[in-house]
Amino acid sequence: MAIIGNIIKGIIEAKDTLSGDENPVEEQQKVLKELLETAKDTQFGKHYRFEEILASDNIQEAFSKAIPYHDYHKISEEWWHKTIEGEPDVTWPGSPDFFALSSGTTGKKSKRIPVTNAMIDSIKSAGKKQIFALSNFDMPADFFEKEIMMLGSSTDLQERDGHKEGEISGISASNIPFWFKKYYKPGDEIAQIDDWDERVLTIAKQAKQWDIGALSGIPSWLELMLKKVIEYHKVDHIHEIWPNLQVYTSGGVAFDPYEKSFNALLGKPIQIIDTYLASEGFLAFQSRPETTSMKLVTDNGVYFEFVPFKPEYVNQDGSLTNEAPSLTLDQVEEDEDYVLIISTVTGAWRYIIGDTIAFTDVERAEIKITGRTKFFLNTVGSQLSVNKLNDAVKHLEETLDIKIPEYTLCAKRFDDGFYHSWYLGTDSEKSIAGEKAAQILDDFLKDANKNYKVARSKALEGVKVKFVPQQVFADWSGANKKKGGQVKMERVMGEEKFAEWEAFVSQEV
Repeated sequence: MAIIGNIIKGIIEAKDTLSGDENPVEEQQKVLKELLETAKDTQFGKHYRFEEILASDNIQEAFSKAIPYHDYHKISEEWWHKTIEGEPDVTWPGSPDFFALSSGTTGKKSKRIPVTNAMIDSIKSAGKKQIFALSNFDMPADFFEKEIMMLGSSTDLQERDGHKEGEISGISASNIPFWFKKYYKPGDEIAQIDDWDERVLTIAKQAKQWDIGALSGIPSWLELMLKKVIEYHKVDHIHEIWPNLQVYTSGGVAFDPYEKSFNALLGKPIQIIDTYLASEGFLAFQSRPETTSMKLVTDNGVYFEFVPFKPEYVNQDGSLTNEAPSLTLDQVEEDEDYVLIISTVTGAWRYIIGDTIAFTDVERAEIKITGRTKFFLNTVGSQLSVNKLNDAVKHLEETLDIKIPEYTLCAKRFDDGFYHSWYLGTDSEKSIAGEKAAQILDDFLKDANKNYKVARSKALEGVKVKFVPQQVFADWSGANKKKGGQVKMERVMGEEKFAEWEAFVSQEV
């Protein structure tokens, strides 16, 4: 009998019962007021007169009028460079002990994002909320006695000018509570291995020693880790190594493109739970099994605003125009794309995180990520979100009965005009003509998106498809950034980056 598991499950269920009704709109109003109160004496707070905003009749409206939008370049150039140089009280009281390194899905140069103690506490608090939400998933008691494999970036953080730097998953793992270390795998020693391939091989060698009940990590890298474990032990699926595996907490990117290839590595179905942990904070998680949408964490040091994703408000580089209006949580509508804006306990103010979201349930503050501001494919008016592209790839998988966990594409100019040029990553042994796949994608997108259909009758000539091994995508990420952690494949590329990609592929295959 799982005595400890029953105790933990009972605590979680009791906590969920006692939590009461939530009001996300009121929680957000309170969070904004607390952020402004805390930061009013910082350089940023004095410059933008937080005291006056706090004294206004409508704090949310006064806040949005007083402070401009900031992307990373703007806030770093104007403010965070002082923080990086060691100056205290710039956009948040004191000086951060950590900086999250993030290149997102574009560029080789890392961004340095302050991670304050308040943000570490916020991430821990959101993690606890997610654990308590497990009461909604009716997990068996013995699940709460199993170990959790968290595959993130290295926890061997780099010392720099009195602070530590690393990816947010590495920073988070290096700050896990002492009571959690009993359950945390691969453990501190292995997690500190900087070389991703060496770390994964070490995990594979020790895998049979652990009783893993849950997995956590970005799908692409976690899938490669599972393949290595299966290959090393010469078994058919991961449940032969970890028979009690019951949950996978996904994050970083949409899970849909990986669903078919991921499930092929399992011996039985498991519960998939989506999360939204970015370098800037823990923003949302799936709180109930009836939906794959994620609930915004509205009471935990992050204030959200939403800008309608419309051509007149978004520049080609993904930045926002000065005229772009922002909406609060009580003003949004379901099934509309919004650019996500956050203000946080890291001292990020009206910060463009780069993601677009849509609400699936406004009352519950539940969202789905629909893409990146830079990655909407709109070169020839097709207005395709990553969400729509994922749907097209999923349809192609089902139609051809193959697995395509990775892809990228570009609206590329050929001699006879623009084409959407796709590269699809698959390890399928089937021989499939690119022309057939192109026709299936084209037909699906015509039916799914009216703007795409119109573009196809005008400037967009058609679709071209090339299949490449899945490993090529991992090698590309390794060559351009670093394997593992928060590194994600760019789904849509500009022509210059796409030319680099095609040159890389030609050398690999």
